[in-house]
Amino acid sequence: MYKKNYKIAGKVIGINSLYEDVHGYCSDYLTDEEADFTVEITEKDIEFERLKTEQEYAYEGLKAPDYPDGVLEETAVYRKIAEKMIEYDTFVFHGSVVAVDGQAYLFTAKSGTGKSTHTRLWREYFGDRAVMVNDDKPLIFVGEDDIIVYGTPYNGKHRLGNNISVPLKAVCILERSEQNRIEHITKTQAYSLLLQQVYRPADGEKMRKTLALIDRMAEKVGLYRLGCNMDISAAETAYNGMKG
Repeated sequence: MYKKNYKIAGKVIGINSLYEDVHGYCSDYLTDEEADFTVEITEKDIEFERLKTEQEYAYEGLKAPDYPDGVLEETAVYRKIAEKMIEYDTFVFHGSVVAVDGQAYLFTAKSGTGKSTHTRLWREYFGDRAVMVNDDKPLIFVGEDDIIVYGTPYNGKHRLGNNISVPLKAVCILERSEQNRIEHITKTQAYSLLLQQVYRPADGEKMRKTLALIDRMAEKVGLYRLGCNMDISAAETAYNGMKG
């Protein structure tokens, strides 16, 4: 068993793993502080991830890659972290987050729409003013007065992200379009996709709390729909529409 502590989204998390892979993956978040909670992985957890992966690929009519146990354990660790973080008013969300001038903008969409491409355009357009927070699975804390998005080790295949926390200014649903356009939308219009993109716990009580957190987030941040053509001008359109 490999044991180390990591500070992620303001909480110190002990990770007790069967393989070393996850500790390399999370190395930028290593700490010697005492753990607020610990996740421990078993062979059963790894087998669960293998079966879930096979089911997801089969749904698409594909054969699942033969992932090593150490890679599957990385997913098992984050699943357990996601389940526990709900108790701290924090949830995992699937999206790409970029910060400009100290405010974060989260782009979400169905897989393959171009979230990562769009935030790359922001980095090209704004240069040093833009900082990548997380390109895949950030953690979002819903407080009484503010919404904070955190970088995490789980930042996508290109490992784009930083160990930072930034107030969340807006959530934008991304769509492909020949012409760049952005519009403000209501919580009702955004809710279906928000629910698809949030981590949904298996436990019923935690799922109810997740829904409540999504509601509070949607009430406190701007919600937008962006149609974009993936030209760099799309970044200008998006920012001007959301900066307020």
